[in-house]
Amino acid sequence: MCLAVPGRLERITTELDETFRIGEVSFEGITKEVNLTLVPDAKIGDYLLVHVGAAIGIVDEEEAKRTMAVLKEMGEDIV
Repeated sequence: MCLAVPGRLERITTELDETFRIGEVSFEGITKEVNLTLVPDAKIGDYLLVHVGAAIGIVDEEEAKRTMAVLKEMGEDIV
């Protein structure tokens, strides 16, 4: 099963131009580099939905935390 997992954008690590950016996203303490091309408006502190290494949307903090809680209840290995 594939799903998008919410994480918090901590910093931009690469910015080649206005479109192509890579950022460090924290998934409750585990950080991964994520492609930000599909979310050009994302800024530090935003919660992003990440699917296979690419951010596909911006969500609010409450929704992100609620989703993480449900995944933990299910016992999913999220990252």
